[in-house]
Amino acid sequence: MPELPTPEPDARAHSARLTCALTAEIERSGGWISFARFMEMALYHPGQGYYSAGATKFGAAGDFVTAPELSPFFGRALAAQVAQVLRETGGDVLEIGPGSGRLAADCLLALESLGRLPARYRLLELSGELKARQQETLAARVPHLRDRIQWEEALPEQFEGVAIGNEVLDALPVHLVAWQEDALAERGVGLSEGRLSWASRPLKSGPLFEAAAPLRLSPGYVSEIGLAAQGLVETLGSRLTRGLVLLIDYGFGSREYYHPQRAQGTLMCHYRHFAHADPFHYPGLQDITAHVDFSALARAGTRAGLTLHGYTTQASFLIGCGLIDLLGRLSPEDPAQYLPAAQQVQTLTSPAEMGELFKVIALTRGLDIPLIGFAGRDMRRLL
Repeated sequence: MPELPTPEPDARAHSARLTCALTAEIERSGGWISFARFMEMALYHPGQGYYSAGATKFGAAGDFVTAPELSPFFGRALAAQVAQVLRETGGDVLEIGPGSGRLAADCLLALESLGRLPARYRLLELSGELKARQQETLAARVPHLRDRIQWEEALPEQFEGVAIGNEVLDALPVHLVAWQEDALAERGVGLSEGRLSWASRPLKSGPLFEAAAPLRLSPGYVSEIGLAAQGLVETLGSRLTRGLVLLIDYGFGSREYYHPQRAQGTLMCHYRHFAHADPFHYPGLQDITAHVDFSALARAGTRAGLTLHGYTTQASFLIGCGLIDLLGRLSPEDPAQYLPAAQQVQTLTSPAEMGELFKVIALTRGLDIPLIGFAGRDMRRLL
């Protein structure tokens, strides 16, 4: 584990309060909670979880940088795909987990330039602190579009148009499963001498068992199963009347996700731009993530009546949506503008950066057109 920066005293006190809440939850639950429950509290506990408290998460001053924070070209390119679908379906845009609001601002400005603004751009956000930051960003960037922007606290009962989730699924709670010689165990969290510690229990039945048992991995293999992410996709599928669910995140299809080289899973924590694997390090001050099993998402969408319309890399998707053309509108003779933009495009598309690890999946209902973002590289066979 790398040597991590030491939090300020008030941050340490904040983490200590959340640790007390976690300890109390474990004690109330008989000495053990699932890792999914631990992750849910560590990230979303009211007022104390990582995403519920007031610390900066995104950008250079936070713990990690997302694509919209990196470059406005990400949102502008994505908007071309959104515009294509809105031309067919009408309806709204629903962004799930809008972060700082940068993606919404960039997407709205691009949709405006394309003449395809939705009647409503809806942002599903549960964190009051993040909602306030989004409001600040959008008031500064798109004040003239204020009447089209609407915040939601729950998924709408019915929805038509485009639902977007960028780097949302990786932060949904995951269960941890350990494969043993002739059995399965769920790896959860208990207490050892009053401190948070790993603890396992036999896994013999229930939805988690049903998801894990068919995988038949080697003894000693430990990995995540994202029941919450699958549940979100199924709910979206049940409520989408016509349109597109577009999900962008880092991950793989099942065959690659459960590869022998990933025998200890993909769980990762992010603290002040350091990546490490200890989820018990200062709970509430760090992000906790896991890669996405896109095969499981595709199956969840199919169960909900959606069609797997496309699956590809972020690089191929953005290029299909006109990313290179956007860069081409800048003059190389203006290096102060062109060179940083070219570096941003490189980061978004390079196999060594975000281009190959990040994938894009399209799940649709009532949409029978080829999607521009998936024209270049069809990877559905890998799911």
